[in-house]
Amino acid sequence: MTKTNRSTSNETGRRVMASAARRAIAWVIASLAIVTSVAASEAAAQSQARAAGRTAAASTTTSTAPTTPSASGVVDVNSATEAELVLLPGIGPSKARAILATRQRMGRFRRVEDLLRVRGIGRATLRRIRTMVTLQGGTTMTSRPSTPRRSAAPDEEVSAE
Repeated sequence: MTKTNRSTSNETGRRVMASAARRAIAWVIASLAIVTSVAASEAAAQSQARAAGRTAAASTTTSTAPTTPSASGVVDVNSATEAELVLLPGIGPSKARAILATRQRMGRFRRVEDLLRVRGIGRATLRRIRTMVTLQGGTTMTSRPSTPRRSAAPDEEVSAE
């Protein structure tokens, strides 16, 4: 091999290594961005849950009309039956059975976030039911709360037909 070929070969090797290093750095940055966004969304959800708890407590002392979904009762996921779990919005018979199976397999839920271990329950579902779930004290919810319909986005035109 001549000196020119070795030089070209080394240069190509350096380019390949630099390219691999750039991909690795990009992967690490993307992973950190994902972890950061997940942590931020969980912190925001916890903050909203705390704020909702304060709002629910304040509204029950000043008004008798239910203003939040939690005002209509809660479901104790550690003692609820399938019929009681189905009262939660977004939880049908299949997810209710999955909650029961997870509870039987793993024991009591220690935190509301433990529901994320149940197949079919993700962050969006947990966010929707968080204020209506408790871990002790029994189920007080007697009917499924009404959930508001999604309104049209501001840029969408709504026809008045």
